[in-house]
Amino acid sequence: MAAVNGDEAPVFVAEDNVKERCWDQREVLPGEPLCVICGRYGEYICDRTDDDICSLECKQTLLSRIDNSQLSVDLPPPIRLPATDECFYVRDADDKSESQSLTNGQTELLRRKLDIFVKGDIVPAPILSFSSCDLPQKLLHNIEAAGYEMPTPVQMQAIPAALMGKSLLVSADTGSGKTASFLVPIVSFCSNFTRQQFSNLKNPLAMVLTPTRELCIQVEEQAKLLGKGLPFKTALVVGGDAMARQLHRIQQGVELIVGTPGRLIDLLTKHDIELDGISIIVLDEVDCMLQRGFREQVMQIFRALSQPQVLMYSATIPKEVEKMASVLSKDVTVISVGNPNKPNRAVKQLAIWVESKQKKQKLFDILMSKQHFMPPVVVFVGSRLGADLLSKAITITTKVKALSIHGEKSMKERREILRSFLVGEVPVIVATGVLGRGVVLLGVRQVIIFDMPNSIKEYVHQIGRASRLGEEGTAIVFVNEENKKMFPELVEFLKSSGAAIPRELVNSRYTVGSLSGGKGQKKRKHAY
Repeated sequence: MAAVNGDEAPVFVAEDNVKERCWDQREVLPGEPLCVICGRYGEYICDRTDDDICSLECKQTLLSRIDNSQLSVDLPPPIRLPATDECFYVRDADDKSESQSLTNGQTELLRRKLDIFVKGDIVPAPILSFSSCDLPQKLLHNIEAAGYEMPTPVQMQAIPAALMGKSLLVSADTGSGKTASFLVPIVSFCSNFTRQQFSNLKNPLAMVLTPTRELCIQVEEQAKLLGKGLPFKTALVVGGDAMARQLHRIQQGVELIVGTPGRLIDLLTKHDIELDGISIIVLDEVDCMLQRGFREQVMQIFRALSQPQVLMYSATIPKEVEKMASVLSKDVTVISVGNPNKPNRAVKQLAIWVESKQKKQKLFDILMSKQHFMPPVVVFVGSRLGADLLSKAITITTKVKALSIHGEKSMKERREILRSFLVGEVPVIVATGVLGRGVVLLGVRQVIIFDMPNSIKEYVHQIGRASRLGEEGTAIVFVNEENKKMFPELVEFLKSSGAAIPRELVNSRYTVGSLSGGKGQKKRKHAY
């Protein structure tokens, strides 16, 4: 029996009613307790620790970690625990057995320090340097040349797990190094693959699917850097470029295909392309793929493969993604780094109440202010026409050069605009959600949300453009009653990050009514 504690007299319910697995639990609502293991609705209280948990599965994981932490946690000499909250790494490339030298207790301590949470059978310990993975020497050289001298937390845990052949569902903050965490295992696998053992000598070995052309381009460019000088060729399969050229590239023999689902299906239906040699498939920004209706396309592609290893990545992982993961692979290891579904902690959020008619002038004031304008800046709007009009208005009114980018522009235009922005020729880009996901915008210091997106998840991605790998950035958010459906969740997000909340937002009937309705109150919980 399990006690239900609350304002009322104690009630007892059968433990049969307690949810067995975390995937059976719903997502958390604003103000509700979070499970300390997976971040879902913390419906129950663990009887041994008094922590919020969502299910029996997460209770078992929690107690296992506590039991392991009772073991000796004196770390071997190469590991240096910091006095601050900064992540810690080692750079001693000579000791290739460093991860194996950690006891269970030491591994758990390392994960807690780095906010790494894992769920699955036989999950390897995090690596402390790239050299501990027995990667090809040329790949190690390319990793360092590409600027990845030390692994980030998501790379530390995801790379060894992927190299073991495990299917993964990975959640980490935007800008945390997710791309390299799946490309390094792919390049390593393809480099070590002996094609002579197989008759299909030219068929691709791995595939990465992303929801946007820009993200595909960046993933492929990064793959080329990591695979330079190795038996590793890539093909970019996206709309906007000639299909004949893409087909010829694949037919010449490549190890990796990087593409959008729609264009890849076009190739599959119109031409004879063999994908039965694909051993690894990556679904990047997988939650966005589901939202944009890519699910059937992804499943159509997956059915053309022969039981590959599946790596799924995103900054947010809703329940639909977890369900899809269970369909694609029966044994999925879940890796969560940081606080899933939360804004990047390195981004300072500033919410400003601005009526719709005053938004344009407020934007101009910011861009003309020496104190508040911190280029390079990305301004997010809700429509393609709005992006075009606003970029022109910014250039004319403020004399600050601005360009727009959205899905209706050609690939050539979009590439040139991004190039101009990244090299500093254009300080401001006005974009639709096409830049809200995954695309690496190194150096961006400021994001301005001119038009609020339709979901908090998209908001998380957009403000995440202001921070890469923990570098501090600022996100300025324009809010008014047109965004009333977002008020309760937005208030909770601003509170959790310590940001100031506009008085109009706090006092709005759409905020007060929702937050006082009892949904987020901690009234009745099982303790077991």
